[in-house]
Amino acid sequence: MPHPSSSSKSPSQNAQLLHRIAAFIPVNPTHPAQVALRTYCLALCLSLGPSLVPFVISRRSEKTSRNALKRVLAREFGLKGFAFSVTLALGGGSFIRELWRILDDLDTETSDNPASAAAAKLKTWISALKLSSAQKTFLSNVISSSAGLFLLQAGRARSPSTPPSKDASASRTLDLTLLLLVRALDAGVQSFVARKSGSRRESDAAERPGHREALRTQIDSFVFWACSARIMWCFFYEPQRLPRSYVKWIHALAGLDVRLLEALRAIRAKEWSYLNGSPSQSHLLTTYARDLGHPAAWGDPAALPAYGGAQADKVWKQFGLTGRSGVGGLPCQMVHGEIGSSLGLEHSCTANAGLRGIKVLLEAIAIYLPVQFVPVLLSRPRALLEPRRVLESFLGALRSATFLTTFVTSYWYSVCITRSLVFARLFPFISHDFWDGPYGCVLAGCLVCGSSIWIENGRRRGEMALYVLPRAVRACLPDKWVRSGNAGVRLAERLTFVLSLSALLTAANHHPHTLRGLSRWGLRFIVKGPDVAFRKTNDNAPQKPLEKQHAIQPDLET
Repeated sequence: MPHPSSSSKSPSQNAQLLHRIAAFIPVNPTHPAQVALRTYCLALCLSLGPSLVPFVISRRSEKTSRNALKRVLAREFGLKGFAFSVTLALGGGSFIRELWRILDDLDTETSDNPASAAAAKLKTWISALKLSSAQKTFLSNVISSSAGLFLLQAGRARSPSTPPSKDASASRTLDLTLLLLVRALDAGVQSFVARKSGSRRESDAAERPGHREALRTQIDSFVFWACSARIMWCFFYEPQRLPRSYVKWIHALAGLDVRLLEALRAIRAKEWSYLNGSPSQSHLLTTYARDLGHPAAWGDPAALPAYGGAQADKVWKQFGLTGRSGVGGLPCQMVHGEIGSSLGLEHSCTANAGLRGIKVLLEAIAIYLPVQFVPVLLSRPRALLEPRRVLESFLGALRSATFLTTFVTSYWYSVCITRSLVFARLFPFISHDFWDGPYGCVLAGCLVCGSSIWIENGRRRGEMALYVLPRAVRACLPDKWVRSGNAGVRLAERLTFVLSLSALLTAANHHPHTLRGLSRWGLRFIVKGPDVAFRKTNDNAPQKPLEKQHAIQPDLET
């Protein structure tokens, strides 16, 4: 029988093997090899993790078979996979920049080598351009991000993971491009705010945060308000401009019947009208009225009053409907749906907004409590033993839940104020084709709900603004132009992707104070590494200069 040590390695042997492997990893966390390694690991987690979820939670089928798993692994680990493409785009620039540093430091005056002569000419030509350190970093990232984007788009074009749809002609990297554009623009805005507040350096910004934070908060709040208004309007009238998951989430919060949404879109298309009736779409709300237990005439546009005033009161008297004197249009009971019906309050606009708010508040607390406590539990679990920390986390969750509740409640109450409670009563001579149209109560609700962002704290306002901005930008782009897939669209997207990513990486290297939120954390991790390197060296042992240490400091050259 063989000795146990012959079939397994001893701890000392394993330690020696790990030490030999670690010897190939540079000590400097900003070394291009470490930058590429961190980028690849992070990108692989972001792409491979969601791809493996169906194999873990779903039952065995053709989509979760062994062959399907092999295809997923081959796609994600391949040269055209997301991880390798992103590594080339983000990490490749650090290798080019390192070669540029070597060229700058190269002594070519005393060498007669042809290669050195060529390097000397190249160095002379580059020196004549008088590029700053930040400009050299930017150009290096332009080259690497261009190569990475072409590889990424080639892999996405051949990927069978995305089923064909009506949006198949749109670029599959468009969402990522818009995300990078928004983050790059935000870095530019933060740089502008820093200059306006008189803080050019990160240390100066920390010393004088008052004016800068106030200006940043105002910009973030305005951006969120404008973006949420556009997104909500598109949800009602052009949902194809938004991601499907986003539409489903808004629909769950809104609690609207699909037939009511279709009627609103039909009003916009002039296919459903209080003035002209609706020969082809009249059934939309008549069936909805019967399902709610109301007369079918409540949903018939030909039977409903188009204007307010005395004529509307006669119609409501015939219907036996009270509480809507002086205004026409669809009865509020139809708009509110089943909310408050069990309490006999389906006619009350205040009860409708309040009950919807209570429902959203309970759901939002269930969402935001883990968001507040899980990071603390994972990073600083002892902090949960401090009552002050627990109270702060709970109040933070309650504040975020109140924001979401106010968002939904203010939307519904604005709709009712416009079409029933105030404006339709003040202007009864305006038809409800306008009040219930795209520029009436729906637009009023879209413009009001985003103002609830003032309830959130300043830091979360910024992250929420950056979260909704890419979706709002996509919703503002001409739909036909985006889906055309012509050369102009591809060129515009590629230029946007390359310039945005290059600007972000340059900011991470030279102006880190202009980044914030997820982009600051993610790019700092990639460019500068975590607080410790991937391996530690023995401080007592003599160190050999394996490579030149290039500490990345903020570059204030203009």
